[in-house]
Amino acid sequence: MRSNKKELSPEQREELLGALKDRFEKNMHRHKGLEWGQAQAKLEANPEKLWSLSEMERTEGEPDVVAYDEETNEFIFCDCSKESPKGRRSVCYDREALESRKKNKPENNAIDMATAMGVELLTEEQYRELQKLENFDMKTSSWIQTPSDIRELGGAIFCDYRYGQVFVYHNGAESYYGARGFRGSLRV
Repeated sequence: MRSNKKELSPEQREELLGALKDRFEKNMHRHKGLEWGQAQAKLEANPEKLWSLSEMERTEGEPDVVAYDEETNEFIFCDCSKESPKGRRSVCYDREALESRKKNKPENNAIDMATAMGVELLTEEQYRELQKLENFDMKTSSWIQTPSDIRELGGAIFCDYRYGQVFVYHNGAESYYGARGFRGSLRV
């Protein structure tokens, strides 16, 4: 059973670090020139970030290092599951959208889930960069951060990858589909 504290037991920490290391080593094309030991040291120094990665893992996001920001000295983790994470699908965009539904409400929304996990939804630019590493969301789609002017008009945007291209679409923010979730990003 999970406690309300955002920390992992020593056993959970070791299991997660092992899974992250294995994924890192099996997917070197995602992080050329980076070393796992440096990323692990940053994670061990930031247990709340490790907890966020465990939430990404628990919801089947398969987080992995996708970049390193030299200016901020941060590793950037992102959900690298082939399709939008299964544990985060069938959600509308945000709380306002969820509350606007009169019936058939989804259980949750992408923004609140991401906040609770300690991650951020990808931006359009981040989504496009992720697709340069390999092809994701070929059967599903993922909500992305929506500009305020679009959101104020009731919309939200999402992306997917079809026909060799990234497509950016719009929908009412209150919509939800079994094949749409969200991908998270975490800086450590």
